[in-house]
Amino acid sequence: MSDWILSIAGTPQGALWASVLALVSAIAHAGFGALQKGRHDPWMIRGAIDGWLVVISAPVALFLVPWPTPQTFAILAGALGIHFAYKLSVALAYERAAFTVVYPMIRGTGPLVTVIAASLLFEELFTPMQWLGVACLSGGMALLALRNMAADAVDPEGVRRGLVFALIGGLLVALYTVYDAWGIRQSADPFTFLAWFFFITALDFPVLAWIRYRRLGAPGGVASLLRRGLAGALIAWVSFGGVMLATRLDKVGEAAVLRETSTVWAALIGWFILGETVGPRRLLLMGLIALGAVIVEFGG
Repeated sequence: MSDWILSIAGTPQGALWASVLALVSAIAHAGFGALQKGRHDPWMIRGAIDGWLVVISAPVALFLVPWPTPQTFAILAGALGIHFAYKLSVALAYERAAFTVVYPMIRGTGPLVTVIAASLLFEELFTPMQWLGVACLSGGMALLALRNMAADAVDPEGVRRGLVFALIGGLLVALYTVYDAWGIRQSADPFTFLAWFFFITALDFPVLAWIRYRRLGAPGGVASLLRRGLAGALIAWVSFGGVMLATRLDKVGEAAVLRETSTVWAALIGWFILGETVGPRRLLLMGLIALGAVIVEFGG
């Protein structure tokens, strides 16, 4: 599989597979985000997800893929710090504001900054039409978050604080997307990087979740928490693994933009599953987000 991935990287076939992986990653990530904002405390659910990621990824990393080089271990150490900061900002945002307010802001900031960074670091070129698509997508997400904030009058101050953490999270999304894309390109075997990435970057939040559990217990039940954690870990492999492979196969910027159609799916999850309100204005903005992704994909 690794040889096939490397053989099609940078080819039209690789570009097609990158688009497919990015879109699958988008759908998966919407579900992943909803798990963190659903029934359980966001710190504990993230800890449960990461705990299962360690359990699932350890045998793959230790026995099924080639071992990383010292350089790859150093890159993974950097990824641990970046992803810890990202997970911290997301947990703080989800504590303070509704899922449909926080999620679009986090994901909307990321692609714009990622495209700029990828243009500078990887020398990726976007056409004026594609830049228009990026503007539609990121602008639509920002307007969606603001529209949802205006509708949430329960705790305006909490919502504003949640948006600050969401903005920080969005900047960290851009940072980890570019950093992870660089990291997986430095590894001779992409699946070595993925397996060790999931193992190493998941070691932090189980500790925080355990400390929180000792103090507060587990509202919603331990069994439910563990079931959702397992589901989240499996989704994470699809979501984060899919987009990282997409950045290995083709342009980092395009993969980042396509992945952020997750906001549309997240809004639908918030509407149908979490019971959050979605009106005609939100539907219009969701359409703008989807249109932006289409323009980026076909405007090159």
